[in-house]
Amino acid sequence: MTDVIENPIVAGASPSIEESQGLAEKSESVGRQAWERFRRHRLAIIGTVVLIVLAAAFWIGPFFVSYGYEEVNIIDRAQGPSWDHPFGTDDLGRDLLARALRGGQFSLRIAIFTAVLATSIGLVMGAISGYFAGVADGAINFVINVLLTLPALVLLALLGREFGARPNTMAVIIALISWLRAARLVRGQVLSLKEMEYVQAARAAGAGPFRIIRTHLVPNLVGILLVEVTLLAGTAIILESTLSFLSLGVQPPDTTLGTLIAEGKSTLDVRPSRVLIPGGLVTAIILSINFIGDAMRDAVDPKSGIE
Repeated sequence: MTDVIENPIVAGASPSIEESQGLAEKSESVGRQAWERFRRHRLAIIGTVVLIVLAAAFWIGPFFVSYGYEEVNIIDRAQGPSWDHPFGTDDLGRDLLARALRGGQFSLRIAIFTAVLATSIGLVMGAISGYFAGVADGAINFVINVLLTLPALVLLALLGREFGARPNTMAVIIALISWLRAARLVRGQVLSLKEMEYVQAARAAGAGPFRIIRTHLVPNLVGILLVEVTLLAGTAIILESTLSFLSLGVQPPDTTLGTLIAEGKSTLDVRPSRVLIPGGLVTAIILSINFIGDAMRDAVDPKSGIE
């Protein structure tokens, strides 16, 4: 106990200038090392550039397209790629470039929203389960085990059919069954971290459980949470595209890349571009996100083998 009281940080006293500078330099050094490891991952840099270019195209591109994504033109219907319609047109004459840009917006929005929400739920559930143990741990693990026994795609299809007509609703539905892995990862880390000396010192100094979780445990989980966000974003894109392909996802007049693939499957033999173009965009997004996730996992791992 004497050691805890003498520690100015634990006891609540202001650290000296030298100690503050040392902590800042250590934090900066760790951050710099992580950035250096990430920067040396060439595929991650390529993935980052591709993702930024695609996101910019999805949000800025519609301002430079001559046609609206809902604009119907029967005269130009069912055309292949041309100068006026680079991606061609659908059976109603709607410009597929405009629709691909619109669909990319919604697909990325669903992916980001789902990843952040699912990771947040997993963080809360995993932290409570790991720190408090006992009844809370048993109840949360029971919920996780029940959800893991259910076929995810069937559950998503049922929920998507009832509630998934809008992009935000679809993101929430996917997030509600995607937080399980994050929760287990966080639980395992918290079970280990809560026995560390600095956590024990904080508890002895009178810090409450939620303060300990917020100030001492969560900062040490940032690395795995960032990796989990990228993994969940890629998973969300795949799940959304699958549901839209089954006509159980976002419904017209809104569209996603998965919806465009579903709409083009009937013309795959005569106009494969209707499937290959949105499918290629989905593939590019998923690969970019996965490359970034791999690099982030290596960057936050001090034992990374990247040179």
